[in-house]
Amino acid sequence: MEPFTLYAIIAVAILLLVFVLFISYVKAPPSSAFIISGLSRQPRVLIGKGGFRVPFLERLDKVYLGQITVDIKTEESVPTNDFINVDVDAVAKIRVTPTNEGTRLAAKNFLNMRPEEIAEQLQDSLQGNMREIIGTLDLRSLNTDRDGFSDQVMTKAQPDMAKLGIEIISCNIQNVTDREGLIRDLGADNTAKIKKDAAINRAVAERDVKIEVSKADKDANDARVDADTAIAVKNNDLALKRAALKLQADTAQADADAAYAIQQQEQQKTINIKTVEAEIEKTKRQQILSREQIEIKQNQLAAEIEKQADADKYKIEKNAAADLEQRKRIAEAQKYEAEQRALAQNAESDAARYRLEQEAIGIKAKGEAEAYAIQKKGEAEALAMDRKAEAYKKYNNAAVMQMMIEVLPQVVENVAKPIAAIKDVNIYSSGDGQGIAAVSGNVPIAIKQAFDVLKSATGVDMADIMRAGTIEAKTTRNVNLNDEARDAADNLLGKKDK
Repeated sequence: MEPFTLYAIIAVAILLLVFVLFISYVKAPPSSAFIISGLSRQPRVLIGKGGFRVPFLERLDKVYLGQITVDIKTEESVPTNDFINVDVDAVAKIRVTPTNEGTRLAAKNFLNMRPEEIAEQLQDSLQGNMREIIGTLDLRSLNTDRDGFSDQVMTKAQPDMAKLGIEIISCNIQNVTDREGLIRDLGADNTAKIKKDAAINRAVAERDVKIEVSKADKDANDARVDADTAIAVKNNDLALKRAALKLQADTAQADADAAYAIQQQEQQKTINIKTVEAEIEKTKRQQILSREQIEIKQNQLAAEIEKQADADKYKIEKNAAADLEQRKRIAEAQKYEAEQRALAQNAESDAARYRLEQEAIGIKAKGEAEAYAIQKKGEAEALAMDRKAEAYKKYNNAAVMQMMIEVLPQVVENVAKPIAAIKDVNIYSSGDGQGIAAVSGNVPIAIKQAFDVLKSATGVDMADIMRAGTIEAKTTRNVNLNDEARDAADNLLGKKDK
């Protein structure tokens, strides 16, 4: 065999050995236990350490060692020792016992299970243990001693859990309820008792406080009286001492005042002598000063008079010049105003004269137009009167009667208007049949009165004219009519009497 081939085989063997060692070495974390089984009767347990397993000959399984939470609830109400049905909600913390024996026991029951699956497997057992403990306790103990209750549950369940390789870490009671509300009533009773005890304690405390306050007030008052008495004694002593000191001070002050008055009189005498001498000297000096002041004043007055005279002269000259200039300007302004007024008066006179001329022209034209209109109106009226006179001359009595007959319907209409204007009529009949007939009978009476008036004014009898148009007058000729009535009747009927 060649050396190269030998080296190659050795290298391959080494690599194969390294690979086998790599895949054979396992390391378990602290939260899991590795169970290696297959070659020996007792499986090997690795917790937080490493080890080798023979590939293809030994198998590797895991058991969860971490903390597991199990909810323990009584699905149905459980009677207590005093026969009160309660519902209890608790939480248990468990784990696999961290020993080789405990891990082997847990491996037999929970191998390769997740924490949730392990909790589900143990929930029934823990609930049964808790129900047994509830039956041994009364309702008040369940609520007041929950730690003792949870300890009893742990003590009761621990032997069963140890057989499975499980350790109970803790058990906490979350809630205890009853469907009858007895727990609430117990709480109310306890609350009332607590309030009662608190009220009693508060009243006792307030009483003690008042007693202590009264004692403190008495002590304070006694101390205040003693202090006021001591202060009064001290103030009296101080007043006496002040009076004695004031007497001494007043005597000394009187002696000092007398000595001061004598000394002051001597000084005043000296001052008076000096004052008289000073006055005499002052008078002499004032006389000299007065003479000098008089001379200075005279000179000042002379200068002021001369200066004032020059100023007055200049002022008079300026005032005269200003007055002359002002008068000139006033005269020029008055002259300009007079010229403007004259021009305005001339313009106003021209305007008034033109207005009067136009008014005169208008009045003349208006008068001429009115005179012409009156003349033409008179001529027209005269012509109309002439023509009307000629027409009247041509009319015979028949034509006049015809005209009167033409207006007869208007007469009848005007007579009937007052009756037509009546809206409401109240008739009170006396039984003689003259009710409404009396009202309607006024119409022919009024027409007859109108005919009588026309006959009196014109001499034409409208009744005869009406009778001339009747059948009787045309057939029998028994109706006596004058010629004028007959002609008027014929004209109304469209016939001309030859």
